[in-house]
Amino acid sequence: MFVLNYCHGGYDGDLVFVEADLRTGIPGIDIVGMPDVAVRESAERVRIAVKNSGLEFPHNRVAVNLAPAGVKKEGAYFDLSIAVAILAQQEVIKKNNFKFMVLGELDLSGTIRAVKGTLSAVIAGRNAGVDYFIVPNDNFLEAASAQSDNIYPCRTLLEAVNTINALAGRYKVHVARPMLVSHDYDSDFWGDLSDIKGHSFLKHCMLVAAAGLHNIMFFGPPGSGKTMAASRLVTIMPDLEPMQSVETTRIHSIAGILQPGTGLVSRPPLRMPHHTSSMEGIIGGGRLLRPGEISLAHNGILFLDEAPEFHKNVLQSLREPVERHRVDLARAGKNYWYPANFQLVLTANPCPCGNRGKEDSVCVCSNAEISSYWKKLGGALMDRIDIRIPVLPLSAEELVRSENDSQAAVTSHDYREMVQKAVDIQRSRYKNEDYKRNSNIPAGKIRQYIELDDESQLLFSKAIKSLSLSTRACHSVLKVARSAADVAGHDDRIVSKEYLLEAIQMRRYGDNDFFWN
Repeated sequence: MFVLNYCHGGYDGDLVFVEADLRTGIPGIDIVGMPDVAVRESAERVRIAVKNSGLEFPHNRVAVNLAPAGVKKEGAYFDLSIAVAILAQQEVIKKNNFKFMVLGELDLSGTIRAVKGTLSAVIAGRNAGVDYFIVPNDNFLEAASAQSDNIYPCRTLLEAVNTINALAGRYKVHVARPMLVSHDYDSDFWGDLSDIKGHSFLKHCMLVAAAGLHNIMFFGPPGSGKTMAASRLVTIMPDLEPMQSVETTRIHSIAGILQPGTGLVSRPPLRMPHHTSSMEGIIGGGRLLRPGEISLAHNGILFLDEAPEFHKNVLQSLREPVERHRVDLARAGKNYWYPANFQLVLTANPCPCGNRGKEDSVCVCSNAEISSYWKKLGGALMDRIDIRIPVLPLSAEELVRSENDSQAAVTSHDYREMVQKAVDIQRSRYKNEDYKRNSNIPAGKIRQYIELDDESQLLFSKAIKSLSLSTRACHSVLKVARSAADVAGHDDRIVSKEYLLEAIQMRRYGDNDFFWN
């Protein structure tokens, strides 16, 4: 019998073989293979759990090896696999040639506790040809997301032993396969798009950004509605595709934020870290090499509210993940990686005091202070923001008029349907490509899917000169124009002047001037 476990390390992790050997000597358990304190302490938990389960613990000296020995083993989720390996050596478990992946933490009564990273472990084991998986009952829905029929939930150590014996004897073990319960992170929590009164152009920009997965920035005085708009962007995004759901659920499981008793994450996540977050908290890494906020936002949104208040090093470290859609971490001679394909959403005040552009208010910031405030974002990061929207507070007359506006009754569900239609157009267009959304078109293939007529080309050339657009910015304008056309239902390769003008209007602020100058 081969007993396997899983060691977390980046997105892929490592399979761990758990071996036990009984020999004469003073009774006790020696665990080798670079175990941390929690793994070494499992010796006493396992011994008491075995006795309290009505089973006999060996009176010999027990040696437990966790291979490969060069990978550090951390956490308490090796308990159950160590107990099973010892009982198999005692022949309490029938001899067999199957590979069992056994996951779970034991308490002193023999009850199996839930562990993090179960989905990632099951996927790794399935790829390695594991025959059966024994998982904690509370992790069953998560493990079942891997779409495998050889997963068996257990509540206690004794139940796990009986299940393994039945499977080793080739007896059929009946397990009720429940329907997967999706875990929605934005269910009625982030509000509805209809909460935003007026701001019709702002809503249209949000529609285009959601359709093409374009990075977007809202800037304006406090109280103008920037945070409200940014937080409601996730409510108009379509549900995740099956593969995206598995990827997102896997990362959240590794991070330990997946709620027990839930299955796949079906909605795009929205991560909103505080501006005091550290580099490790945003990018990932640290002592335990946990995924950062950019990975937890995979297939969703990373929302940095009041972005210039974040540490400059943190902001500049976002440039590579925004481009590569992954983050590589190097720690102690080892390289790990996590997916990080997220939509970046930023908000900012026009100046440090926030009064610039606000009626009946006086801005006390000097030009040097304003320049320093915006310089924290940096030109390289700003160049990667496709859509920049100035947000002004509504006047009293505009508020009254917005109450009677037909657009005010349009809900997030209505906008989500429009986004879904645009996404379907893109999926059909890029069916033979590795990417499925407009924002991910490589520079070398832009002209393959986006073409301008002579009039639009002349207009584009003028915009490049007047706005001093970089090569990346030029590509960004074309991609946004493509998304604007998709939202309107126009799938022609030639993008008309109307949508090009929209894209230029969405891009023009934030580089060389401010809206309020």
